[in-house]
Amino acid sequence: MSRTIVRSAAAAQLFFLLSLPFIGNLIQYLHPLALIVVWASITSFTITAGLLIRGEKLPLNKYLILLVFAFYSASLLVLLFFRPGDHANANYNLDPFSTIEFYLAGRVDFLVAFYNLAANVLLFVPFGLFLLSLLKKQSFFTLLAIPFAAISAIEIAQFLSRRGSLDIDDLILNMSGVFLGYALLPLLKRSYRIK
Repeated sequence: MSRTIVRSAAAAQLFFLLSLPFIGNLIQYLHPLALIVVWASITSFTITAGLLIRGEKLPLNKYLILLVFAFYSASLLVLLFFRPGDHANANYNLDPFSTIEFYLAGRVDFLVAFYNLAANVLLFVPFGLFLLSLLKKQSFFTLLAIPFAAISAIEIAQFLSRRGSLDIDDLILNMSGVFLGYALLPLLKRSYRIK
């Protein structure tokens, strides 16, 4: 294991520990699995940044990537459908940008607003990375239609199961995360080599 990976992983753990007071306030509203997702995200980001800075490439087994993505997908479904103390919720919003504007207007605690906006984008970045690497030579329409259909299905399922609201702004933010993943893939190819 290279020094870059060891140093980056150590820095990630330090950053994670320092951010625990901030994250801890959010965890009371979320499934405990959110802590693992945050830890994995911080660690992955820091290692990738270290590899980019040092100009190194880490070889990754494609089956390991599939396994990690399957675990991530399952974790995301748990986070979306099983929240602690979650009460039945059957709200809907079909007015684009109204929820985003609500959070940006400062009508709720900054931490809650930041989490809702950032998580709705960042939690879907891995889907963009995975889809684009899986569907390399697909049309723009396909790369738009697949995540749009999947995210719409999640929103509808949350609404019908009363485990969340049906919100057009969630769709907008989630799709932004997918497209951010598409944009980041070339950068990640400079840090990782799939074998």
